[in-house]
Amino acid sequence: MKKKVVVLGGGNGSAKSIGACKTFIDRIELSAVISVSDSGGSSGRLRDEYDILPPGDILRAVMAMSQYPYDILKSIFYKSRFENVGVLDGHNVGNLFLVFAAQYAGGDFVSAIRALEQSLSARGRVYPATLGDTHLVAELANGEIIRTEALIDRPVYDRSLKIRKLWLEPEVRIYEDAERVIREADYIVMGPGSLYCSVVAALLPSGFREAIKKSSARLVYVVGNAFECDGETGPGHLSGFVAGLQQYLPRPIDMVVYNNHIISDEEQAGYTRKNWALFEADFENVKDSELIQGDYERLGKIGLDDKKLGAILDRLLI
Repeated sequence: MKKKVVVLGGGNGSAKSIGACKTFIDRIELSAVISVSDSGGSSGRLRDEYDILPPGDILRAVMAMSQYPYDILKSIFYKSRFENVGVLDGHNVGNLFLVFAAQYAGGDFVSAIRALEQSLSARGRVYPATLGDTHLVAELANGEIIRTEALIDRPVYDRSLKIRKLWLEPEVRIYEDAERVIREADYIVMGPGSLYCSVVAALLPSGFREAIKKSSARLVYVVGNAFECDGETGPGHLSGFVAGLQQYLPRPIDMVVYNNHIISDEEQAGYTRKNWALFEADFENVKDSELIQGDYERLGKIGLDDKKLGAILDRLLI
């Protein structure tokens, strides 16, 4: 019987884990549960104008599920933005497809996702974490409250103030089909990507903790090795990422997958140009989870290699 694997999170990080799991797709049933609290950019505008779930992270997950190359699909449907065409400026084909397909289906966003999956020959199913209209809210170390994902992900406040706690306003419930795949999963793969705005955001709808608690799935956290210097004010060391995620889970993370690639001077310069930094690898402080180390750096480009990550996950999950 095939193992049931669920990738949980949002953004480009979850797309990496989906791509990694797709390298052994013939031996698993693959699903993804994706956060839908994005409030910035094209997704935020469409959300406000059409009273619809933000489509961007869902789009990336469906593209990653496709049998076609993700980088090509991303260039066509996501990265290419309209210019000098009036109200369409700044949007992309993929987001608009999901919005207008949902409208045509009477507001049924899930039907729009299924239509896109069929169009791209997806190898698995993508589920929004919730169908509710909600926003991400963070409490900082000094008690200050920051509302909406856009302001948390690209902070204008004092960057020395770390995020203390995260929740959703208004409170919303987990989407019933997302709850089902979580409860039926053999493995739940979280990350990589932004700890709070991507991974934790997907865990916040009510009923999520209970679904994971009732699931027998092993919990796997793909943590990578770096973070955006101008992104959310999260931890700067490995154990902080693990503890930060653990705070929102009902039981211990079983495995933490860390990218142990030794960065060359040339690669370090590339990280610096992108304003990324490596976090401190304090292995000794990761105590309650099995630590799996492997090199899944994307050579020649900054970031993670889904095929290398897939080889690691293949050994762990199958």
